[in-house]
Amino acid sequence: MIRFLIGRVISAAIVLTIVAAVSFTIIQLPPGDFMDVYENQLVNLGGQTRDEAKVQADKLRERYGLNDPVPVQFVNWVTGIVTRGEFGYSFAYKKDVGELIAERLPRTLGIALAAHLISTLVGVSLGIYVANRQYSMADNLAALFAFIATSIPRFSLALMIIYILAFQLGQEHVSSLFSPEYVLAPWSIEKGLDLLKHVWPVIFIAGFGGVARNLRVMRGNLLDVLNEQYVTTARSKGLTERKVINRHAVPNALHPIVAYQGAILPYMLQGELEAAIVLGIPTLAPMFYDSLLNQDIYISGSMMLIYGVLLVLGNLIADLLLALLDPRIRYS
Repeated sequence: MIRFLIGRVISAAIVLTIVAAVSFTIIQLPPGDFMDVYENQLVNLGGQTRDEAKVQADKLRERYGLNDPVPVQFVNWVTGIVTRGEFGYSFAYKKDVGELIAERLPRTLGIALAAHLISTLVGVSLGIYVANRQYSMADNLAALFAFIATSIPRFSLALMIIYILAFQLGQEHVSSLFSPEYVLAPWSIEKGLDLLKHVWPVIFIAGFGGVARNLRVMRGNLLDVLNEQYVTTARSKGLTERKVINRHAVPNALHPIVAYQGAILPYMLQGELEAAIVLGIPTLAPMFYDSLLNQDIYISGSMMLIYGVLLVLGNLIADLLLALLDPRIRYS
């Protein structure tokens, strides 16, 4: 088991290094940088001449090393993360990127994990239910739901929810996590309920497609397992159908579901990103989107690195769970 774990950790470290290098390179590919945006702001909003703005922008480029070759910038950035825990400086927010991420990452992870948990529990439960009723009305309705849920773009779903909440139900402050009176208030039951009132659309949008995916995977796996010989043997021994399914079929059908969990968390984060951008919820998503538009490279690079870390970490956890669930995997 230790050998298996060490091998997975080494593989994860190599993948993360490649992800960081590729992400940082891709961010640098568009022409120009944030100082070009800053230069235009000085001219259009600050009333400076183009030459004066260019002088200030060049000084900032020299100060933050933006004139250095991309490999040099990448090495300096990674060195700062590894040795000092510094993710760089945000030119747009005029703040350390680590502080910005620390402020918003808990909200993002909380929403994504809530969507992940709900989609897994609901999707797997529905998959087990309809697998035992193959080709019934419930099975056909579940197939229709899965088709619709995986086809609707999440940003379209977010726009529909905004319309319903704002224009049909008259809900105020849709684009926030709290009502104004609870923003600075200490935590209480009322503040928690207000949070749920504002955050449920993002959780619903992020997890909607996940329910359909888990449903389809669980249904297909369970149908395959129910045709295995050991299930037939269990039935021939006189076990009730519920015991056959719960004790023998479901545990073996869960293997692909567990393996799928490694990729589902980044999928939930992607759904949270789309929903939060449309709804304007103050998580990492709007900040990431703005950093791409403004070419704020250290925010963009740090965000892509974090998403890569979560993907690799999710797959590592899934591998460990599978190894615990099935000892044969430890020696593969």
